Amino acid sequence: MKKLRAARFLALGTVLYGALFYTIGAAIKPGYSSVSQFISELNATGTAHAEALGLFGFLPVGTLFAAFLWLATPVAAVEGSSRVGWWLLWSHPVAFISVFLAPCDAGCPETGSTSQSIHNALGLLTYFAGAAGLFLVASAPVLRGSGARSLLRFTGIAFVVLFVVMLMPEVADVRGLLQRVADALLGAAVLVLAWRVVER
Repeated sequence: MKKLRAARFLALGTVLYGALFYTIGAAIKPGYSSVSQFISELNATGTAHAEALGLFGFLPVGTLFAAFLWLATPVAAVEGSSRVGWWLLWSHPVAFISVFLAPCDAGCPETGSTSQSIHNALGLLTYFAGAAGLFLVASAPVLRGSGARSLLRFTGIAFVVLFVVMLMPEVADVRGLLQRVADALLGAAVLVLAWRVVER
């Protein structure tokens, strides 16, 4: 029971800290737009407050997410494909921590420094792995016939669709907004995992 409560506390902490970081980070970053800029541009190399936003933003969010998954794994009601999906969920904290370790260049271009290349590769890998993880976890028997299953599946599909769309030049003016929609869905999914999948 203590492990269950702690896991749920960490899930809630991950979501709340992430939302707070996005809000404060955007407010203190000179000239930053949450609508048109990627979230990872908060700590883009050579930009204002980049190191602080990486150290006190992306790193803690990723660490909290990882701590939730680590603590929740023994009490998660997953089996078969949903267990495979659960392990793929680790790509989400990896994504946040990798933004800290390999920040993008200013403007987050398709090509650039070595750090930008690593950033792009990890972003591609973790987005699709994370989407697959959410979709597969939805197959957990404990979620059969529930709205929670639909939310997880929808989020997994939306992650892929939004990732592809936000890279299109035609939507450059709102790509930040699209990414935040994806992260809002991820936040809801984390709470579903904590209260519907983590149950024993």
